[in-house]
Amino acid sequence: MASGYQSLGVFDLTTSETIEGDWVEDLEDMTAALVGLRFIYGSTGSGSPAAKAYVQSSSDNGTTAHDIACVVFGVVSEHKLLNFSSLTPKTTQVEPTDGTLSDDTAVDGLIGDRLRVKLVVTGVYAGSTQLVASLVAR
Repeated sequence: MASGYQSLGVFDLTTSETIEGDWVEDLEDMTAALVGLRFIYGSTGSGSPAAKAYVQSSSDNGTTAHDIACVVFGVVSEHKLLNFSSLTPKTTQVEPTDGTLSDDTAVDGLIGDRLRVKLVVTGVYAGSTQLVASLVAR
C-alpha cells in the first residue's frame, strides 16, 4: 500500500465543466483516509459559479467509480477535511452514485483500492480559482 501523503490533484477552475482527476492507486491495505479539499477562490467571471467536489473510490479496479463524499464550494476560499474508515460496517445496501451524491454529505465505510476527485463546475470562475485535493492514507 502507498501509505502517507498523496496528491489527489490541483485543479484550475475556469468554466462550466466536469473534470475527473487521476486515480491514486495501490491502496488495497488502507484502513483509513484523511482527505483534504482546499478551495482557493480567485474571482467570479460571470453568473453564480459553484464547484462540487466528489471524492470517489472504486471496488472494481477503477472500472466503476462511486461517490464517498460531495463537498460544495461557492465564492469564498475554504478548507474542508473528511476522514473515512474502511472498517465502518455497512449492514444495509448502499446504492452507488457517480457524481450525484447529495450536497455536503459523505458515505463512510466504502473505501476501495483507489481514490480520486471528480469536479463538476457550473458558472465561470476567474482570477486563479483552484481546488487542491490531498490524501493521507493509513
